[in-house]
Amino acid sequence: MTLLQFLRQARQVHLQFPSGALSEPPVYVLGNPSADLDSIISAIVYSYCASTRLPSTTPCPHVPLLNLPGVPSGPELYRLRPEFVTALWLSTGFPSLTPDERFENSSESAGKVLREHIVTVADFAQSLQEHTTSKCLVADATMVDWNAMPHRVGGQKGHGSVAGLSGVSFRTVGCIDHHVDEHFVPSQDSLPANQPLIIQPGPGSCSSLITNELVRRGLWAADASSAESAQLAKLALAAILIDTSNLTAEGKVTDVDIQAVKFLREQVAKEDPKWDAEAFYEEIHSAKANSLDLLTLDEVLDRDYKDWSETSSSGESVKLGFCSSVKPIRWIVEKAGEPQQFLDAVRAFAAGKKLDVVVVMTSFTSAEDEFSRELFVCAMSDCDAAVKAAEAFVEQAGSHLGLERWSPVDCKCPDSTEHEIRSTLDGNSGHWRRLWLQTNTTASRKQVAPLLRNAVASL
Repeated sequence: MTLLQFLRQARQVHLQFPSGALSEPPVYVLGNPSADLDSIISAIVYSYCASTRLPSTTPCPHVPLLNLPGVPSGPELYRLRPEFVTALWLSTGFPSLTPDERFENSSESAGKVLREHIVTVADFAQSLQEHTTSKCLVADATMVDWNAMPHRVGGQKGHGSVAGLSGVSFRTVGCIDHHVDEHFVPSQDSLPANQPLIIQPGPGSCSSLITNELVRRGLWAADASSAESAQLAKLALAAILIDTSNLTAEGKVTDVDIQAVKFLREQVAKEDPKWDAEAFYEEIHSAKANSLDLLTLDEVLDRDYKDWSETSSSGESVKLGFCSSVKPIRWIVEKAGEPQQFLDAVRAFAAGKKLDVVVVMTSFTSAEDEFSRELFVCAMSDCDAAVKAAEAFVEQAGSHLGLERWSPVDCKCPDSTEHEIRSTLDGNSGHWRRLWLQTNTTASRKQVAPLLRNAVASL
């Protein structure tokens, strides 16, 4: 079965679930709320290989579910996640295995393909509205690229719901993730037999963990032709190579990633020995780097966003939100208009999410062609614990992260502009806020978020 054939079939299975046409629900494979490339592809690759093979005692269809509560599949998904569409296009179209699977990497053509093959949380919610029911649906879920749902249901471990889909309660039946364990997923003994439970911080990409686990279990494209396996391998490579900067990201690349890439490239080489992996990576990287150009400032902040609520030792809850961007602060400020407008937009965004601390992390290539990071932290003025947490974070983690006085490294800008950005985004009036260059570029959100959470817990 080709990748697109599987996705179309999985969507059709999903459409039968809210209507009650299925005697047993499918397993939804659900990625994290930032719905980045790794999260989306992890869900698709795992679903393709596990569908009708797991759980081992009662195999059933698996449906990849993109965790996007406000984005239906179609042209809007194309606009907001062009790097995913580019990866899907390059993986399935060169060559396409059936004539009807050819599509263009454009809003109209790709939008139609997405609408017919992909399910988002927004699509799921729409399906529920079309089949009005007063009862809450219960569905099984395998979590990939995260390990804790934001809303816990019924006090039972592993039972939860996600934003935008309050009418569905998910029962976690498996998990593969490379983040810190949030202790939401049940123990292995509590999961259905032979279901995966891998929470292993370290690897640069969750898709690496998933690839290696599927290979270990003998589930990798088990009934697929070499051409179909090559499609899936290319898609998995897209996530791993982007997350590890083509296996060059210092501190992010592990043996897990290297092993997965070696296997996946072998699968592609069986079908296409002359495949240009470098060009493949560059095209997807370019799509991601340019993906923010068509977005509003609020969409830029929300595009790759995660939040956590942490409780201090004194019992005070502090909600932390992290926005990640592949464009530098200077670029985002210019998009806002000026530094004060950027700051106002960040504050409004934080207020809308009910955050006590909002963090903007950037990662990009500098004018000197070096991988660079910036870090902006803003504590909301009406939460004393937020300011204390931010200050504790600087004291506890500042040296480790190599936080230094900010100056633009993506280009040379006028001294007056540099001064205005720094003076506006670095101060205590109204809100405590700081802007730094983060010279420890190996520390991504996966490392920085736990440091801020620990700072809250230490209060």
